[in-house]
Amino acid sequence: MSPSMMSAGAAVSAVALLSACAAWSGGSGSSNPMSYFVTSANPGKGGDLGGLAGADQYCKALATSVGAGNKTWRAYLSAAPAAGAPAVNARDRIGRGPWRNAKGEVVATSVDDLHSANNKLSKETSLTEKGGMVSGVGDPVNMHDILTGSTADGRLDTSAPDTTCRNWTSSTTGSAIVGHVDRKGLRDDAPSHSWNASHATRGCDMDSLKATGGAGLLYCFAAD
Repeated sequence: MSPSMMSAGAAVSAVALLSACAAWSGGSGSSNPMSYFVTSANPGKGGDLGGLAGADQYCKALATSVGAGNKTWRAYLSAAPAAGAPAVNARDRIGRGPWRNAKGEVVATSVDDLHSANNKLSKETSLTEKGGMVSGVGDPVNMHDILTGSTADGRLDTSAPDTTCRNWTSSTTGSAIVGHVDRKGLRDDAPSHSWNASHATRGCDMDSLKATGGAGLLYCFAAD
């Protein structure tokens, strides 16, 4: 075999190896079974997520980074009526289930199960896309507030003029309803233990979200 043919063959082998490595580490051919996670960070603008579409894209990007991008990802967020569009309920955006965390554990079997006392959501099971736990009550830094804009049954919270940081486009004024990922709070009542409807934030900027006990994190679900 000539040197040129050997070089060409080596190049083809190298490309094939790189393609295989890419698929294994997160390419479209990955078979990561994860279909639910908490974002490991905020996109960078507090309550301004670029609207529902921007939040969905962020969920997709994080999922892709760990090899689970070949699913239809949706952020668990509700939104108020705007520009002739009807209200959006978080529960209607996320598919039918079941949903598995980064360890493959089933956290809920259906939408009704997710919004019932039977769901398996907790600090130990509501893992980030990387498989880590979100710090909560009792940890050095409390980040347990998760943005939802929702009621306990997964519908738009209408208890105040703004519960969604202006439909997830504000990084300054406004407020958002959050849940507690660790199901814990300063009070021993149901709202403090709610994963999706605990209380309102002080504002929509990152400093206000942190002051309330969060870091602007989101729940992401695979809708297919």
